[in-house]
Amino acid sequence: MDGSGGDRFGRERFGRDRFGIDLNSDVGESFSNWTFGDDAAIFTSVSSANVACGFHAGDPHHIRKTCEAAATAGVAVGAHPGYRDLAGFGRRFIDMDPRELTDEVVYQIGALQGLARAAGTEVRYVKPHGALYNTIVHHAAQAEAVARAVHEVDPNLPILVLPSSEIQRAAEKIGLRPVVEAFADRAYNPDGTLVSRREPGSVLHDLDAIVEHVLRILDGKVHAVDGTVVPISAESICVHGDTPGAVAMAARIRAAITEAGVEIRSFA
Repeated sequence: MDGSGGDRFGRERFGRDRFGIDLNSDVGESFSNWTFGDDAAIFTSVSSANVACGFHAGDPHHIRKTCEAAATAGVAVGAHPGYRDLAGFGRRFIDMDPRELTDEVVYQIGALQGLARAAGTEVRYVKPHGALYNTIVHHAAQAEAVARAVHEVDPNLPILVLPSSEIQRAAEKIGLRPVVEAFADRAYNPDGTLVSRREPGSVLHDLDAIVEHVLRILDGKVHAVDGTVVPISAESICVHGDTPGAVAMAARIRAAITEAGVEIRSFA
């Protein structure tokens, strides 16, 4: 342990002798007769739930069921707003007026707040989804629009971000708490951004490789696709809930983190 209150992994200290990191997962994506992921099973492994808000996935009935399951499991609920793009699952960039984007994000957070409240829980943070998440890494105007939306709804809501991104800078500027996250099952570029899903090898599937990747994250680094070692100081690690084998992957990651002596606990 160093003198800053963290352990050798750089994680925040919880209590007198415990260290912790958050595990988050994208959930609430089932829509009408279509089911995506097993939210209740994922909740046995993660500490935070990024719940779809209806624009890229999810409908009111399934979103409420997901919030109820999260409340039962003691998992923190976060809003997961995206572009209004059901057909593309929110994974396509939309060039839009920043003022309109602010209103659409406010709308989505508000909708989830109502459903979460009805389910006996509350929205405790925000994590943008898909193409919106990746766009606000480098698109200053949209980053500022998203940060403004969160601040207008509740300036106390943290927002999950990639490090050294436009959204991190916009969040800090407006007075939000940015929470740096890393991804358990995604490949990284040398600049610390995520490899596009359009590229081969962008999503990791081998469990042993994923566990090694997560343990490196706990040690404050990731290996980029070109072998570069990229430093990262993450408070949260994302485990995607809609990838094949997601439940087994989340359980394996949770076990590996626990065995490393790190407590899994929500940041929110």
